[in-house]
Amino acid sequence: MAKRQFKTESKKILDLMINSIYTHKEIFLRELISNASDAIDKLCYKSLTEEGISLDRSDFAITLELNKDARTLTIRDNGIGMSKEDLENNLGVIARSGSGAFEAAMDKSKDESLDIIGQFGVGFYSAFMVADKVTVLTKLYGSEEAFRWVSTGTDGYTITEAEKDSYGTEITLHLKADPEEEGGEYSDYLESWKLKSLIKKYSDYIRWPIKLDNETVNSQIPIWQRTRQEATDEDCIRYYKDKYHDDKDPLAVIRVNAEGAVSYRALLFIPASAPYNYYTVAYTPGPELYSSGVMIMEHCKELLPECFRFVVGVVDSPDLSLNISRELLQHDRQLKIIANNLEKRVKTELKKLLDNDREKYEQFYVAFGSDIRFGILRDYGLKKDLLADLLLFYSDKNDKNITLNEYAEAMPEGQKNLYYACGDTVDAAAALPQLEPIRDCGYDILLLGDSSGDMLMRMLDRWQDKPIKSANDDDLGLDGGERHEAAEKAQEESRKLLDWIKEHLDGKIEEAKISERLTSAPVCLTAKGPVSLEMEKYFSNVPGEAQNIHAQRVLELNAQHPVFAALKAAYGEDKEKAGRYVELLYSMAELLAGFMPQDAARLTELVSGLMA
Repeated sequence: MAKRQFKTESKKILDLMINSIYTHKEIFLRELISNASDAIDKLCYKSLTEEGISLDRSDFAITLELNKDARTLTIRDNGIGMSKEDLENNLGVIARSGSGAFEAAMDKSKDESLDIIGQFGVGFYSAFMVADKVTVLTKLYGSEEAFRWVSTGTDGYTITEAEKDSYGTEITLHLKADPEEEGGEYSDYLESWKLKSLIKKYSDYIRWPIKLDNETVNSQIPIWQRTRQEATDEDCIRYYKDKYHDDKDPLAVIRVNAEGAVSYRALLFIPASAPYNYYTVAYTPGPELYSSGVMIMEHCKELLPECFRFVVGVVDSPDLSLNISRELLQHDRQLKIIANNLEKRVKTELKKLLDNDREKYEQFYVAFGSDIRFGILRDYGLKKDLLADLLLFYSDKNDKNITLNEYAEAMPEGQKNLYYACGDTVDAAAALPQLEPIRDCGYDILLLGDSSGDMLMRMLDRWQDKPIKSANDDDLGLDGGERHEAAEKAQEESRKLLDWIKEHLDGKIEEAKISERLTSAPVCLTAKGPVSLEMEKYFSNVPGEAQNIHAQRVLELNAQHPVFAALKAAYGEDKEKAGRYVELLYSMAELLAGFMPQDAARLTELVSGLMA
């Protein structure tokens, strides 16, 4: 019987767990009971959806057995069991997320007391925090073969054929000896009172009976099936923290008990922060979906729109078919009704948070604001009416986040438009010289610090019947008659120079013009046509043909600035010198707009030439 070795990264993680003093060791029981419950769920679902399988739900149970003399604790279930291949796949490789992320989280938990075991798919291996040997005896439902898996930790494991009368799995933990200097600890898990308290603390809502000393310890009624009198919001929060392995309270608890055309119960949560794998392909959105207490899907993404993918929880309806498939979900009328109602409830809860607890909402927006923003961009603005009033923008005038409603309510009399500016960061947007005429009018500007911001605002287009305008737009709708006339006059007087600038820059710009918007800065870069500079930045990061989408650049010059006077003089006296000035001004405009000059060496040469 050859001993098999864990994979290198699995061995590293197991070693971390065995020797970790950071995570609460008692959670091993929660993890093993949860695994047993999942195994029963799978078999129960199989019995209800496949012909020829007849099982009585009342026979399902999770049983704990103690042997103080042998120092063993056994957790037994009559669920679906495992094949030899299952043992290899499930117990031979540890942690779906990789050793690096787990090690980093374990290190972080040293200071923050985080409960991270369940987050990384390593729940079974938490057993090694309390046991120096673990034995798994299992038999797959419908199979005649049983197998025994044995491991003492990082030195590997063995799998051998075995005898087992019935299907299911039993896990036997050979508990470690108590440390002499501390006393107790591991022996506590051989005491009935200790195990009962842990079951009540962590596993009370498991819907299968958990038996110890011939007594059912847990309540078995799922928390989402309980009334507010039977389960308070505080109870729901404890359930959330145990279920989703989060040390923070959720920002909101959403409880639904709907009766009518479609009856269902829902218990949903809005987390305070994104889980560790939220922005990876490993993250699967969607609440758990049940039909009359039987799990249909672990993640039903059809229940909530993509913009609310951060919501977790449970939905349970007696009106859904147990045989429903992923393909049928898209056409299921009952599910669509539930999904529409849940979308409205989540929106209502977020709006309530925004109106009544701004600090919590801002915390939410830091974690999940990108989902709200991209929810508007996705599907050509289909969800913009749902999401627009949930957006936050940094106010140039107030130095804090505000909503579109708050901007509109504070608009002075006579202001006809809402204004915004985009940059690579909020600070970069605030530094754009083209904001000067808007500020001179005393108007606020919404500052957006990402490349998708311009597309977002153009998608919104209007708010409360008022146009939303970019600081780069040609027509800002400002009372600038004198400014306009002066710019037109300078444009006509400088026509030959402006044409020469365009020719000298050799295709880099569509037009050179005298600016109406610049006051103190000498130059800025804008765009004409449907593609803005920010759109160009956004598409440059999108794979494929989209990278070839470019804005028609316009170099705007301040005719009242001394730099323009110097350029004009050089144009009349020394074309070579004027050409260097033009190249330098264009590079300055690129930098202000958030673009890196294409020829950094040439820019260095130009600046050096000025200093020599």
